[in-house]
Amino acid sequence: MKVGGKAVAIVSGGMDSTVLAYDLAQCYELTLLSFNYGQRHAKELQYAARTANKLGVPHHVIDLTNVTHLLGGSSLTSGNIDVPDGHYAADNMRITVVPNRNAIMLSVATGVAVSIGANVVATAVHGGDHYIYPDCRPEFVKAMDAAMAVATLGFSAPTFRLFAPYVHWSKADIAAYGSSLGVDFADTWSCYKGGDVHCGSCGTCYERREAFNDAGVPDPTVYLATPDYSDPRKVLSRA
Repeated sequence: MKVGGKAVAIVSGGMDSTVLAYDLAQCYELTLLSFNYGQRHAKELQYAARTANKLGVPHHVIDLTNVTHLLGGSSLTSGNIDVPDGHYAADNMRITVVPNRNAIMLSVATGVAVSIGANVVATAVHGGDHYIYPDCRPEFVKAMDAAMAVATLGFSAPTFRLFAPYVHWSKADIAAYGSSLGVDFADTWSCYKGGDVHCGSCGTCYERREAFNDAGVPDPTVYLATPDYSDPRKVLSRA
């Protein structure tokens, strides 16, 4: 067993969770979990599988569609609601929220982790997620870590914990770190619209381009469009 023990990581196929997988693989015996929750960009799961294959670690795709079809109102899971364009910090991005998504996924991952004797459940939530998603904020991570410990008391490893190493990082920080780990970002998918190539205009595409630019890391992504946005730091509140 590797020095860190066993870890279960939630990996979507996006930039952040892919970097997390490479990061953990250095020290942990790693298992990757991905979730099909009816997202219109389900092609991201193919990219998670690529990462698992490159790292030579187990990968499981868990079907949550019997639950998430009841969680309406999100543009990610409803074909009747358009994915909005613009910066992630804009208020219209609230429509991309899938209620309680991370708590649901982490609960499943906790059960898997205890079953295989893992001492870590890992998620790649980061600072850029805080504007919109309440289940990506430090308060949520702290509360979920405590809930997981209570829920598994007497069954989990003494060092069992929720690990969210990037919760205070920017996406540019993650891009720079991933580059130092040798992550091939061409093997990641961000776009919420799920087309043949990244749309270039949705919140995740905007954030992806911005991260590579701010980190000074080459962007291998093909975008359908590259809108001329104003600097969001001048026109949007990012507090």
